Amino acid sequence: MALWVAGVDEVGRGPLAGPVVAAAVVLDPGQPILGLADSKTLSARRRESLFVEIERCCVAWAWGWAEVEEIDSLNILQASLLAMQRAVQNLSLLPSKILVDGCHCPLFACPAEAIIGGDGLIPSISAASIMAKVIRDAIMHFMDSLYPGYGFAAHKGYPTQQHRNALKILGVTPIHRRSFGPVREVLRVG
Repeated sequence: MALWVAGVDEVGRGPLAGPVVAAAVVLDPGQPILGLADSKTLSARRRESLFVEIERCCVAWAWGWAEVEEIDSLNILQASLLAMQRAVQNLSLLPSKILVDGCHCPLFACPAEAIIGGDGLIPSISAASIMAKVIRDAIMHFMDSLYPGYGFAAHKGYPTQQHRNALKILGVTPIHRRSFGPVREVLRVG
């Protein structure tokens, strides 16, 4: 019986809009992937190239997310843990162990370990970081077409000055996180 280790990471805790997305990746030890790193340190083009390679070479991968309503009702930490659980549940195999980026581990059906800075240290977590980032960026590109004027394709929902200005002028959309301070402020004033 093979012992599969899944790396898990999430993307999108800091934005004011959109879901939090997590990915779980089980790499094939016989097919190492060069260039894996924390997704934040890679260009969009490099992440997309690695996404294709990870998908081609890995044993299994899956993603999960928590919607804005879940973020607002649970809080962002609990929603992030829920997204991670969903990503692991969506895997086509049950890993023997799970390595999670950060200092918090959700409950899984197998042993798990949280590793601070794991997305820069552990290849499977790096791969999960890349997969989650590419997926969330694609979601926010799509949201840009549904809600023009906010700049979601550019800032991905993060609280840039452009986004804050758009919120004040255009108001709050259904994909904005109402529990986050800048969005709450716009709702209070509006």
